[in-house]
Amino acid sequence: MSKVIVVYHSGYGHTKRVAESVAEGAAAELLAIDAEGNLPDGGWEKLAAADAIIFGTPTYMGGASWQFKKFADASSKPWYGRAWQDKVFGGFTNSASLNGDKQVTLIGLQTLASQHGGIWVSLGLLPSNSKAAARTDINNLGGSVGLLVQSPSDAGVDEIPQGDLDTAKRYGQRVAEVAAKLHG
Repeated sequence: MSKVIVVYHSGYGHTKRVAESVAEGAAAELLAIDAEGNLPDGGWEKLAAADAIIFGTPTYMGGASWQFKKFADASSKPWYGRAWQDKVFGGFTNSASLNGDKQVTLIGLQTLASQHGGIWVSLGLLPSNSKAAARTDINNLGGSVGLLVQSPSDAGVDEIPQGDLDTAKRYGQRVAEVAAKLHG
């Protein structure tokens, strides 16, 4: 079985809830980036030992949170030593709007993984885009590069659309399956 880490920042708890669903699907360990943009003790070692890393961040103002960006910038040390070369990567983001420029954030996460020499895993699910589609459907937001989640700005953590959480779980499972094929 491959070792999967979900490393994420959550500003208000919504992205944490999504990270938990992704981790459930992947049988992964959660690694939270704190409010100051730092990993807990031993975090870098856990990432070095992982077969797969799934990035998670809210989308704020068209990009990753500054805390996630600080983590990404700090990953230059493993980058320089090619410590994450050939690891499997995935990513997800959450914003209050249906679009909210989430695609820009996902492309940033994909680029970070590529800079590290990683292998990116797409969502791999068809969109739910018929007239009958509902927010309870899998991939209702139509993601392909990675997982997209929408949490209304006035919604509590327990009000994230179930379809998004179900999609998160399926995405975590997909990343873990790809990692097992490559590193299992």
